[in-house]
Amino acid sequence: MERRSCLAVLAALGVLLAGCDGQTGPWAADSGPDGIEASGPLAPEKLIGAWTISGLDDPGGGTVLHLAHREVQLVGTRCGILGGSWRADTDGVFLADIDSAYVDSTEGVPGCERAAQDTPEWLRRVTAYRFDGAGRPTLLDGRSRPVARLIPGATPTPGPNMLDSALDPPTVTDEARRDLAPAAPLPATLSPADQRRLVGRWVPGSGHRAAYVEFDANGEWRGSDGCNDSDGRWITADGGTLFALAGAVTLVACAASVPVEHWLWTARRAGFDGEALVLLDAQGRETGRLHPAV
Repeated sequence: MERRSCLAVLAALGVLLAGCDGQTGPWAADSGPDGIEASGPLAPEKLIGAWTISGLDDPGGGTVLHLAHREVQLVGTRCGILGGSWRADTDGVFLADIDSAYVDSTEGVPGCERAAQDTPEWLRRVTAYRFDGAGRPTLLDGRSRPVARLIPGATPTPGPNMLDSALDPPTVTDEARRDLAPAAPLPATLSPADQRRLVGRWVPGSGHRAAYVEFDANGEWRGSDGCNDSDGRWITADGGTLFALAGAVTLVACAASVPVEHWLWTARRAGFDGEALVLLDAQGRETGRLHPAV
């Protein structure tokens, strides 16, 4: 399987695909870092915009962060623009995954093909966010430590082969508000899933015998519908919260495939019914059920 790698000259920047160190929920409400609001539900739609990244210890990790509806762009990396997807919720959980790169030329830029496949180390550490008293976001790791502070009003300069409008600041849409609204709580009949119990290989109860999902302890997952391979990143949090971002997927048709990637992409909660892992969407509807591989 090949992950998405768009290393080509840009005539215009198209829409990027709408994929942890701390596989835990956000910190307790009264334990946020100094200067950061740490109580009450948050408004993740306020993350949408163009932000200058401040405080990174890796100057090659990008200078501008664009967050649109489900789409993330890192602008100003040595490989041009890196793109992928992100999720956040009102409890302060945040996850992002990079799966593509857009550069004017790959000549003289070693390692950029790999950069299109790997989320930068600093962004991998981010599992949560909070706003300060002025409404500016801070991205934090699983121990509530600031990883990067976001300063509003970033205006990156398009490259020589990009349209001037390619990097217009993202805006909040009604669709984004709906997508970022709180998910239905986990049904009382299910026990919340967490990282410890999710790590391992899971298979559907019926369908293609080669279908599976495997979660590792580093926040990566891989799987197959029986014919097509896919992978991405995942995170859990309190109350059975589960975010799973998907990277590339192969496109081979086969009979009796099981849409495990779709189950994960649409999941907002996960819980256990006995030994079965039950995935639910934002409305609390069951979308898939998996069992431990034996």
